[in-house]
Amino acid sequence: MENDSLDLLNVDIAASQFAALGSEHRLSVLRTLVRAGPDGLSIGALGERCGVTGSTLTHHMKILSAAGLVTQEKQGRSIICAAAEYDVMSALSDYLLSECCADCAEGKGHDHG
Repeated sequence: MENDSLDLLNVDIAASQFAALGSEHRLSVLRTLVRAGPDGLSIGALGERCGVTGSTLTHHMKILSAAGLVTQEKQGRSIICAAAEYDVMSALSDYLLSECCADCAEGKGHDHG
């Protein structure tokens, strides 16, 4: 499986991205943004849809943003929009699957898709 994004992703980056997803709330926030599409959501709408609001949402968004999994658009001191980073999530998925079945005996590999 060839993918230029794999060249940019190393084990340290992958580990930090998976760590960012290690919370039920952060996973819910990211899935909500994925469902919203590339335009993202206002922070208010995001909080309503995923059931995480206020300083808790700000905390989780900061972690997801630091891991590169979401972007935030700020206006002054307020975050007005958040969106999922599809390319980053795709690279993380590719990282997991890039060597799928590499050690299987020939002819006994698993077709994952």
